[in-house]
Amino acid sequence: MRKKISKRTLTKAEEEAMQYLWQLGEARVKEIVACYPAPRPAYNTVSTIVRILEKKGVVNHKGDSKPFVYYPLIDKDTYSRNVLQRLVNNYFSGSYTQLVSFFTRKKDLSVQELEELLKELKQRDHD
Repeated sequence: MRKKISKRTLTKAEEEAMQYLWQLGEARVKEIVACYPAPRPAYNTVSTIVRILEKKGVVNHKGDSKPFVYYPLIDKDTYSRNVLQRLVNNYFSGSYTQLVSFFTRKKDLSVQELEELLKELKQRDHD
């Protein structure tokens, strides 16, 4: 059963560890450490991050003896939606139109990308 993510946002380091855990599905700390590019953080650093993620309610572990096998309690899509919704609410008055408008004004979104978005929205309306 998936838990609802805590209202607290994750730090950059916590999100990075979550990315690796989502990729692995479940893992021991040493397996998460192995996913990092060189120079890798220390085992104890990643272990601390994972325990913080557990306190925040986004990770849990299996087993009663160490090393624990950790697994995410929230899937990547759900977390991504929550982060995007917070971004839209905090910076764009809750309007996805304002978000897209921002990217088009900053020229970070090409006409082709806008057309792809429109195509996806039209297809979603027909589903």
